[in-house]
Formats: sequence, structure tokens, C-alpha cells
Amino acid sequence: MPKIKSNRGAAKRFSKTGTGRIKRRQSFKNHILTKKSSKRKRHLRGGELISKADEAAIRKMLPQL
Repeated sequence: MPKIKSNRGAAKRFSKTGTGRIKRRQSFKNHILTKKSSKRKRHLRGGELISKADEAAIRKMLPQL
């Protein structure tokens, strides 16, 4: 039986916290940053936990997580 492959795109975007929840990066902080205020960019700096609704789909993509 072959090993289960993880989705490589998802593996680069999500990581596990110490308590077992899955964290993600905040969106809207890649490009076109000049028109965004410093306050807005500062609030986008931290990570976020994914919602409970998306958790099952991400765990299916990342079985080793």
C-alpha cells in the first residue's frame, strides 16, 4: 500500500498549533501595498486560525498534519 501524499500547495499554506488547531496566513498582504494604510497592513501581519467549517477539508488535504 503506497503512502498517502499530502497536498503540497496546502502544506505550504497551513501549519499546526501546539493545541492541534490549524493556522493560516492573513490574506491581502502580497502586493499593491502602497495604497493600503500602515494600520491596515499592521493588522494583517499576524496569523489566524482557520474556521471549524474548513478544518475537515484541510485535514483531508494534509493527513500527516
